[in-house]
Amino acid sequence: MTLWLIIIGMGVVTYAIRLSPIVLLERVDIPPVVRRALRFVPPAVLSAIILPGLLRPGGTLDISLGNARLLAGALAAFVAWRTKNVLLTIGAGMAALWILQILIR
Repeated sequence: MTLWLIIIGMGVVTYAIRLSPIVLLERVDIPPVVRRALRFVPPAVLSAIILPGLLRPGGTLDISLGNARLLAGALAAFVAWRTKNVLLTIGAGMAALWILQILIR
């Protein structure tokens, strides 16, 4: 019973933490400068998550044609830029990674 109470309690705390900014900021008028700055948060976070995996696949910096992840990421970025299609971007990137991993090894 204690385990279930802990799990439920953690769920309530997590939900409250995520909901509180939404409820509190609902009543506050956010300045246009802050609103414009907040638009850059998702790309910055996504870049911080993805770029280390592309540039440092083995733990060391690898900016060469032998880095399959970097080449596949570059292709995926190009597909995303040209098509603006998320599924096509993911598919092209994954296919390129699989093919390049076979060819480069």
